[in-house]
Amino acid sequence: MSDALLLSIVELGGYPNFIPLYQKCGYQVASAASQRKAIAWLKKNKPQVIVTEFNYDPMFRDRMSNIESLLATLQRHKLDSRVVLLMETGRQPFLDKVLQRYQVHAVLELPVSEQQMSDILRKLTHE
Repeated sequence: MSDALLLSIVELGGYPNFIPLYQKCGYQVASAASQRKAIAWLKKNKPQVIVTEFNYDPMFRDRMSNIESLLATLQRHKLDSRVVLLMETGRQPFLDKVLQRYQVHAVLELPVSEQQMSDILRKLTHE
């Protein structure tokens, strides 16, 4: 899996740095600090996995979360990336609305352990 590429998008953080784990699982890792930078990066790269945070904010003008533009970009460019979301407890009702339009492959509620992340990456590798 040494050619497998993983995009890690950390906007808010507050959880462990999983980059060493991603590398241990065999991924080459690229990082972005915002959805906007990630979308620009996706126009030139095709990661197998994207790990990002789900941030709901009722103050967003034209969407309800930070990930809708990213997911729309994946759809538009027909990228087959597996999306793993990290989500705060209690945000599921808001995520459910997003999932009516877009697909993600795994959702992990914070706090997330290395074992949980490793299990998800192993599962996605075998799909």
